[in-house]
Amino acid sequence: MRKLVNFLRGWTQLTVTGVFPERMLNLCGQRRVPFWGVEWVDEDTFRFRVPNRWVSALPPLAERARCTVCQDRQAGLPAFLARFRRRYAFLVGLGISMLLVCVLSNFILWVDVSGCETVSQARVLTELRRLGVYPGAFGPSINGNAVGQQALIELQELSWMSVNIRGSRAEVIVREATPPPEMVDEDSWVDVVAETDGVIRRLETLTGQARVQVGEAVLEGETLISGQVVLQPPAGSEMEPESYTVHAAGRVWADTRRTVSAVIPLTAQVKEYTGEEKRLFSLNLLGRRINFYQNSGISWPQYDKINETRVLTLPGGRALPISLTTQVCRAYDTVQAQVDPEAARELLEEQLLARVTELLGEDGEVLDTTVTAREENGLLTVTLTAACREEIGTERPGQPPAE
Repeated sequence: MRKLVNFLRGWTQLTVTGVFPERMLNLCGQRRVPFWGVEWVDEDTFRFRVPNRWVSALPPLAERARCTVCQDRQAGLPAFLARFRRRYAFLVGLGISMLLVCVLSNFILWVDVSGCETVSQARVLTELRRLGVYPGAFGPSINGNAVGQQALIELQELSWMSVNIRGSRAEVIVREATPPPEMVDEDSWVDVVAETDGVIRRLETLTGQARVQVGEAVLEGETLISGQVVLQPPAGSEMEPESYTVHAAGRVWADTRRTVSAVIPLTAQVKEYTGEEKRLFSLNLLGRRINFYQNSGISWPQYDKINETRVLTLPGGRALPISLTTQVCRAYDTVQAQVDPEAARELLEEQLLARVTELLGEDGEVLDTTVTAREENGLLTVTLTAACREEIGTERPGQPPAE
């Protein structure tokens, strides 16, 4: 700590020569002159160091001790800065740099969002930008509590938000709300019906009365689990059957067959680049875009735009809100080309299989597929038939029988 203090205030190394140089040290001690680093050169000479502000007090003491004092060198921060007293450009740059640090430290450079699980960070950042929290915003003018309360009104999926401005960083912490459970009216009459045709392979009845059995074929819309439960009287009893309605629930798996098709032309318009190219540059500084190409227009009727963005990053990998975007415009003409039928068939087959998988959902599976293709009038038609096993039960309000 003492070395740091000495460096900041600066020090001077002096050489003292005399018949009795030790008297100089005694006088410095009596006058409370701080010194250190005493180094004896010979019996009549020694060197020592004193703070810069005490140098002017040493000649009278040296005269009393009948010694001579010679200044060897100066060191510390004042001496370092004195080297640049004639370098005005450096001093101006140093001043501007310090001013920029003081000014930019009041602006937000990063917005960090944590705590998001189901709600996307992009949605939270968009709402924060609408409320004035974004890279380039003036930090002291932001009321974190007010911003958090306003954001919660729009983001119903969140239960809590904290916005903390820490220098040039806005720290946003969110907590997602627990969705309320789905309310089921247990007293309503609901049937479980078939969503599509199929053959029953598995049946799990939770409430209600099953109307089908495993191995039975069913049609779309047919009741699988009825919400009307009929209670049969004991055998030999003359009592009438009784019935009551419930909210039927259960799961029914069946073997189904899905058929989907798609069409693609066997000719397509493709791009042929002419070789003409133009580059446009723009700078994004704290969320504000600065274009360097002014009103430069592009006369080509057709061209591609390819953006290359280089973001300025710190050594730790944190990106700054400063980026340079290069927009490359490449002119092209369109020409007609033939499509490889085999490649087109494989493409459509993959898309159709993905569509079937999406229709089946998470619990369904594809057991087998059959693909047919037909070329007609310059079009390729691909049809995929899939044997599947899926859950076909869906709920539907019960309806009393027609009289």
